[in-house]
Parts: sequence; C-alpha cells; structure tokens
Amino acid sequence: MSKKDIEFLKIVPLRGPNMWTYRPVLEAWVNIHGLEDTNSSALPGFYERLSAWLPSLVEHRCSYGERGGFLRRVKEGTWPGHILEHVTLELQNLAGLPGGFGKARETNRRGIYKVVIRAWQEDVTRAALYAARDLILAAMEDRSFDVAGTIERLTDMADSLCLGPSTASIVDAATERGIPTIRLLPGGNLVQIGYSAAMRRIWTAETDRTSAIAETISRDKDLTKTLLSSCGVPVPEGREVDSAGDAWEAAQNIGLPVCVKPIDGNHGRGVFIDVKTREEVEMAYSFAVNEGSGVLVERSIPGTEHRLLIVGGKLAAATRGDVVHVEGDGKSTMRELIEIQINSDPRRGPTELHPLSGIIIDSIVTMELARQGFNAESVPAAGKKILIQRTDSHAYDVTDEVHPDNAVLAALAARIIGLDIAGIDLVAENISKPLFEQRGAIVEVNAGPSLLMHLKPAVGQPRPVGKAIVDYLFPKGETGRIPIVGISGSRGKTSVARCLDHLVRLSGKHVGLASSDGLFLNGRHVQKTDASNWTSARRLLLNRSVETAILENGIRAILGEGLAYDRCQVGVLTNLMISTRCCAPRWMSFSRAALASSMQLTRNWWKWQNSPTVR
Repeated sequence: MSKKDIEFLKIVPLRGPNMWTYRPVLEAWVNIHGLEDTNSSALPGFYERLSAWLPSLVEHRCSYGERGGFLRRVKEGTWPGHILEHVTLELQNLAGLPGGFGKARETNRRGIYKVVIRAWQEDVTRAALYAARDLILAAMEDRSFDVAGTIERLTDMADSLCLGPSTASIVDAATERGIPTIRLLPGGNLVQIGYSAAMRRIWTAETDRTSAIAETISRDKDLTKTLLSSCGVPVPEGREVDSAGDAWEAAQNIGLPVCVKPIDGNHGRGVFIDVKTREEVEMAYSFAVNEGSGVLVERSIPGTEHRLLIVGGKLAAATRGDVVHVEGDGKSTMRELIEIQINSDPRRGPTELHPLSGIIIDSIVTMELARQGFNAESVPAAGKKILIQRTDSHAYDVTDEVHPDNAVLAALAARIIGLDIAGIDLVAENISKPLFEQRGAIVEVNAGPSLLMHLKPAVGQPRPVGKAIVDYLFPKGETGRIPIVGISGSRGKTSVARCLDHLVRLSGKHVGLASSDGLFLNGRHVQKTDASNWTSARRLLLNRSVETAILENGIRAILGEGLAYDRCQVGVLTNLMISTRCCAPRWMSFSRAALASSMQLTRNWWKWQNSPTVR
C-alpha cells in the first residue's frame, strides 16, 4: 500500500442528535497509514497547491479563531484527518450547501481517526468526503486535480438531491419556530413538519390541506373562469375553441386584441397576448393547441401581469412581470442581441437559484418578432428598440403596492377554487388601484405556486413566504409536537418503558412504544424484534395515530445511529453510573424511584407539554 494513502474504513450516518452535535452527520473512520509519521509541513508544495486550488479555505478560522486560521495550521503542520474535515466542508460550501459542523479526532489505534462532517444530504456529503480525499492526495503527490469539475459535479448532486429553495424556505421557517421536520423522500420535496398526531405535510407549496378537487379545477382555465365569474370576480370574457377558424370567429365576437392560450397549460407555455390580426390568431392557435388539451380565446386585458401569493386566505407576497426589449446596434442579429443584452444578466439562468429565466427564441418570441418584421437572424438598425417578450419572469416585488381591495379579491378567488395556497395571476395597469376601476381581471389561479420569485426577487425586498406558510399550518400556540418520553441507561429501560406505556394509556392517549421488546401501538404488538433503535422510533414519529411516544434508546443505537427525535418532554435514565458490582437492592431501588417519578408525571400528564425541554 502506498505510503501516502487515506483509506475510509467505514462511514456511519448519524441521522439525529448524536454524541457530536444535534444535527445529522457522517462519521468517517479513516486510516491514514504512513501519513501518521508526516504532517503537512513536511510535504513539499502541499500548502501552496491546497491554498491555490481552494483559496476560500482562508475563511476557515480553525483553532486560532481568526481568518486564515486553518491554512496557518496547514503551513505549521497538521494531520490528514484534520485537513480532510476542512476540505470536505469547503467542497460542500462551494457546491451551494452552507457551512456546518466538523470534527477530526484520533482514536486509540495508531493512524485511525474519526472525521465527522455535517450531512445536509447523505449522498452529497459522502461524495464530498471521497472528493476531498482525492484532492488531498493529489496535492500531496503533486498531481493534477480538476477542482472546477469536482465542484460542478457536487453542485449538480446538491441541486438534484437537496431540498429545493421553496421547500427549504418552509423547512427553515419551521426550524426557526422550533418545529421538527422530517424529509420523507430522499430526493424529493415531500416533508413532514411536526411529529405524529401533530404533524402536517408539505410538497413545495402544497400542503396536506390542499384539495385535490381544487387543484384539478385550477388546471382547467375555462372552469376556473366560470366559477370566478359566477361569484362576481372580474375575469376576461372568452370561450374554448376547437379550430383556427373557430379561434378567429371567437376573437371577432370578443373584440380584438385577444389572448390565445392552452386551456390547461402552465408556466406561460403557449400563451399569446395582445393578438390583433387573423394571421396572428391562427398562428397562436397552432402553437397553443400543442401545449394543452384545448385552446381558449379571451379578451386581452390592458396592463401588466402580476402574481399574488395567497396563504390561508391572506396576501403573503406579490410580484410583477415586465416587458423585455433589446436595442439594435446595426451589426448583431436578434439572437446575438438577446444573448448580449438579456441573457448575460447574472440574475438569469436555468436553475432555481436564478430569479429570472433566460430568454429562448420559442414560438412566442418568434411571433413577437414577426409582428415587428424581424426574425432570429435579422440585424436591426442601431438604436432600434425591439420588443422581445411582453411578460417576463414575475421577479419585481410589489407587495407593499397592492391595493387592499385587490388583495381581498385574490383571496376570494383562492377560496372559490378551494385552494389554501394559491398563486393568483391578475392583469392590471396599476396594482395600487382596484381592478374594477381599470378594467383589470384575474386571468389564472395556480395550485402549488412557485415561491422563488418572492424569496429572490430580481428587484425589491425578499418576502418571508416560508414563514407565512408555517404560521398558517401551525397557528400561534401550536408546536407540531407530541409528548415524547426518552428512556436510556444500562439496565431496567424496558421495564420502565412498559410501565409508562400502561400508565399513559390509562389516561386515554393513543401511545406508541418502541423498546427492546418490540414496537407497540396502543398496546398492540406490531413488531416483535428489538425496536430500541432509530428506525423503529422514527416509525412512531411518522404515525398520525400516535399521540404520545415512549422511546427506549439503546447505547449502541445512540452511538451508531443518533436519536430519532430532536428533544423529549421527559427523559428517564436508569442505573446511571452504578458499578457492575452493585448489589440487586441498589438497582431495584433506583428502578422503583424511576417508576415512581414516571407515575407522578403521568398523574400530571396535561402539564407535560409545557414542561422544560430535556435535551
């Protein structure tokens, strides 16, 4: 085996509070072999290569408590386990994951270290560990290493496996309020907020209160308009059409200009506004028919499109779209002008981290250019201003400008459709004036609206929409928690757990018990194997029927898995710090004391939820 080698013996995921920290971590057991005899100061060029490849390591303060502290340690001499910790954390940072906890500790075996890294997402952190190992060895042996490619790969992993920004904003808001969260899909945005009977579930901006019927209605634009109009909400006149000729006939009856759009499309695909001629109507129909199951022709509403986010019947945020232009320079084509003047904006991009989308020359842009006598390869004269898109991304915050009547109208639209969280699209010339005064109208009601436009507007103040959703799901006074009893120790844990289970059930609570005897749901034995572990405890915390959880925590489970819960209302420790030579009467007296204490707590059960937290 090479003298310069870093070998992973095992990597242990600790998915809950553990001996290192309250957060999930990966605990890597690392063998540095012959490197135990050589610290970083004795490796020629290592410091220079490492600091050149990852210059942002200068922000790691390390034990000196000052900027550049870690690099100073590398220069003076430190061991690979410590370097592996910091490089892994920095690779995660560069991949878009925030800083986090890290530790490197030697064991009682020569050359064996434990390196502990905060795991925002296990697969990403595991990949970062291996990448950090390869980078360190390359720097030691003066080999090339593709730092940019590695960061790009980790960033792609983080984008696909970590929570999206919309879901993350809700999870972060719940954490701020002390409400626990559990991710239910490793690579998805389905999240449980709260434990057991007190839980709610979210999927991005949809909740377990979001009606499936309401969501179906919102996808049918014609049905949505009919329901809104019947309740007095202003909507554009129009109807569904079944051919290009029918579309032109409808446009004539409604009055030009019109809007042509798919009956059940989304994200603005196939939507053509301000259509004025028969040729444009028929062209718009031919594009829109391929984006949905039918086509609508509606009166074109003068003004700009706005998106109002309604959460629990209240306005949480509002944004405005805008028109996009380019200006000719006499030498560049339209395609080149779009790239130079629009898509070069760093706020534009394909990911959710960009508040504005890039402009592509699709059917809508093609038609808009054709109206003005251009195509993608045309070269407009210098100074000529050309309209590219009539409605850009909703990325201009206007929350403080919304007239109260418009906010009430948007909330009414959401309530009519039946959505608890909705994105209401309305067109108005001035959002600070009532719609009725300016012939404005609500044009769409969207289920599961994007939150990113409110979290990262291109212009204006970010809005705490995640907090608005959490406050709606958990009104003031609700914590998302059930009473949890955590039991640990060396002997007597199971007896205490079974006794407590019986006593609490006498109070009428539906009790979940996870112990060495197995898993019990309100006294019913549903798993007969040892359940004093993370997996079994987590099963109870995912069960809506459980009103109280009694969880036995074995020592090996705590060290090898971490706790399944972040805190408990009651903690019981049995046989703590008593010698193995202790006599039976002393053990029994301790158990009786624990049981007596538990019985007293049971008598005062209604006070448990307000009792001090035991961590």
